[in-house]
Amino acid sequence: MKRAIISTPLAPAAIGTYSQAVRAGDTVYLSGQIGLDPETMKLAEEIDAQIVRVFDNLKAVAEAAGGSLADVVKLNVYLTDLVDFATVNEVMGRYFVAPFPARAAVGVAALPRGARVEADAIMVIGG
Repeated sequence: MKRAIISTPLAPAAIGTYSQAVRAGDTVYLSGQIGLDPETMKLAEEIDAQIVRVFDNLKAVAEAAGGSLADVVKLNVYLTDLVDFATVNEVMGRYFVAPFPARAAVGVAALPRGARVEADAIMVIGG
């Protein structure tokens, strides 16, 4: 199956050996996004701002792939402090409407660049 690399300047450039997203058939795999501003590559300071930036970044990549967050079927959220899970739920409600994607939320010891939240997604478009 042919794959296509997805990239947009509206989300942070990759800071490692990965692509912002990869499309294989009708499935798009969106790499993890942290709360980096795509213009400055600086991390938002407060957790609320980081969560908003994460979803803004995922939205930009989803749109670059020809879809939207409404096409997300699976979302994984990683938090350095699970106390922030309620805030993730509140902010997520601004970006997703029912039917919601399947989701996992995982507590982790650390994330790149000292981020407090990261999320990745799988999206199905076309077909």
